[in-house]
Amino acid sequence: MTSAIFVVMGYLLGSLPFAVIVSRAFGLADPRSYGSGNPGATNVLRSGNKAAAVLTLLGDAAKGWAAVWLAARFGAEEAALATIGLAAFLGHVFPLFLGFKGGKGVATAVGVLLGLHWILALAATLTWLLVALVTRYSSLSALVAAVEAPFAAWILTDRADIAVPVGIMSLMLIWRHAANVRKLLAGTESKIGGKK
Repeated sequence: MTSAIFVVMGYLLGSLPFAVIVSRAFGLADPRSYGSGNPGATNVLRSGNKAAAVLTLLGDAAKGWAAVWLAARFGAEEAALATIGLAAFLGHVFPLFLGFKGGKGVATAVGVLLGLHWILALAATLTWLLVALVTRYSSLSALVAAVEAPFAAWILTDRADIAVPVGIMSLMLIWRHAANVRKLLAGTESKIGGKK
C-alpha cells in the first residue's frame, strides 16, 4: 500500500511542467508554442535564454531524482523504487497538469537513474554528452543513451526490479523520439542551439 501511494506521488511530481513554469518566470513564450512544441529543456534553449534552459533541465532531472529519494527516505520497499521512478517519468511524458501532453522525458529519466544508482546516471549522461558533442543532435544523443541504459542497469545491479523499469523508460524514450528519427534520416533534424 505504501509503495502504491509513492507511485501516485511520483507521477504527480513528474507531472510538474518545469519548462512551462520556468518560461513563465522568465517572461518567455510558452515552449509549446514554438520550435518542436516540446515542453523540455532543449526546446526552451531555442528561446535563446540559456539560464531558463538550464533551470528547466535541472528541474526536470530533480523531480525524477526526488521521486526515488523521497520514496526511499520515507519507507517505500526497495524493490519498488525503480517503479516509482518510472511513474515520475510517465508523469513528465503524460502530465496531469498539461492535459497528458508532456515532454520526452530525457532529463527526468536521468534524474530517476541518479536516484537509483549514481554510476548508472553518470554512464547515461556521459553517453548523451559524447554523442551530443560529436553530432550536435540532442535527439540522437538521447536515443543512444536510451539504448545503453537498460544494459548498464543490468550490468551494474544484476536486478530485474531495476533493469525492467529502466528498460520501459528506454522504450518510451525511443517511442517519443519517433518523429526525430524520421527527421534524422531525412537530414532535417534541428541541432542543439539551433532555432526552428
